[in-house]
Amino acid sequence: MVIVDNLTKVFPGKIRAVDGISFQAQPGQIFGLLGPNGAGKTTTLRILATLLRPTSGRATVAGHDVVKEGEAVRQIIGVVNGGMGLYARLTGREILHYFGQFYGLGRRQVERRIAELDATLDLKASLDRRAGEFSSGMTQKIVIARAILHDPKIIFFDEATADLDVFARRAVLDFVRHFQAPDRLAIYSTHVMSEANELCDRIAILHKGKLIAEDSLPALKARG
Repeated sequence: MVIVDNLTKVFPGKIRAVDGISFQAQPGQIFGLLGPNGAGKTTTLRILATLLRPTSGRATVAGHDVVKEGEAVRQIIGVVNGGMGLYARLTGREILHYFGQFYGLGRRQVERRIAELDATLDLKASLDRRAGEFSSGMTQKIVIARAILHDPKIIFFDEATADLDVFARRAVLDFVRHFQAPDRLAIYSTHVMSEANELCDRIAILHKGKLIAEDSLPALKARG
């Protein structure tokens, strides 16, 4: 579902944030990008999400080139970042209806999806309260709901538990596991080994923009 081939991103000042990495992520997987801050994880996901153009190399998402077919890519992905903000004056329900318009969803479709997502994410406490009054856990639940409102088959999690309390973090990890299905793919970026250990079927380890190892977690552990 995601193919990355010799991907490179150089920022002004000759900073090689991503340096010739290649990997493939398959349907049914939770694919981990593991590495310290500055390893290139976020830059890689931003390229896959069509938010940045690569300097060289190529990436496809569900067969769509991220540079040449950006609109097609954006229609089939969701993105959840740590620390994503919400419009403080809007309720959770209003936020979801607002973003539903971008996805081309009608009011009834959004309400139907809200009911479905409430069963998974337990949104009731946040739907009719203003976002400015949310706890960190309520905020992240609406951020996730907003990202998957259009029922994408591919979702990118970029340090999605950053700055969350233990309960909110648990809710995010549980959702990532719940999202897993034979026709879906989650790419989960983190610097926390325990999260990768709990969630990921396969892991690519990044360091200073380079991919230094890729395998299942048991195989990586066996290497020592």
